[in-house]
Amino acid sequence: MVISGDGDLFAIGGNHFIHAARRNIDIPVICANNFNYGMTGGQYAPTTPLDAWTTTTPYGNIEHPFNLVHLAAASGAVYVARWTTLHVRRLTESIKKALQKEGFSFIEVISPCPELYGRYNQMRTSLDMMSWFKETSEVQHHFDPAKAEITRSKIVLGEFVDIEKPSYGRLLREKIAQIQGKMRGGE
Repeated sequence: MVISGDGDLFAIGGNHFIHAARRNIDIPVICANNFNYGMTGGQYAPTTPLDAWTTTTPYGNIEHPFNLVHLAAASGAVYVARWTTLHVRRLTESIKKALQKEGFSFIEVISPCPELYGRYNQMRTSLDMMSWFKETSEVQHHFDPAKAEITRSKIVLGEFVDIEKPSYGRLLREKIAQIQGKMRGGE
């Protein structure tokens, strides 16, 4: 299992993420999306929403953010979900599903830090952040991940992808067995 932040997974680690999903590596990935580089000072990141303020975008972010659930789905993940830290029960159920899936699973957890993201974006306390989640979250299972928005006024949550396909490991084992069978038959 991989538990990491949005900066690690989608900036420096973006290429690794895309190809692990494409290959359908048998691993669940949980992304704590805090909308910025929270460990290094709150700079904007590939997931910072448009117009959001960070330490390096004092007039608001002008770069379009990655839609992580769309990127995961488009890359080939067999299970893709998004929840906030307010939706603990649903998140727990998604983690259980991801652990039982064969192949590459991805769960995005919207979890901005009240200190480094919240105070710059009119959410000075964790209670303010939880209120924002409650007011703006819409659960829409099997919704098109390409349209699963995160804006100041709307956060689309749910399970977007839940499909079955053989993992890289299974396909590799089958290929090795096939080659070994041919080698034995040719002796």
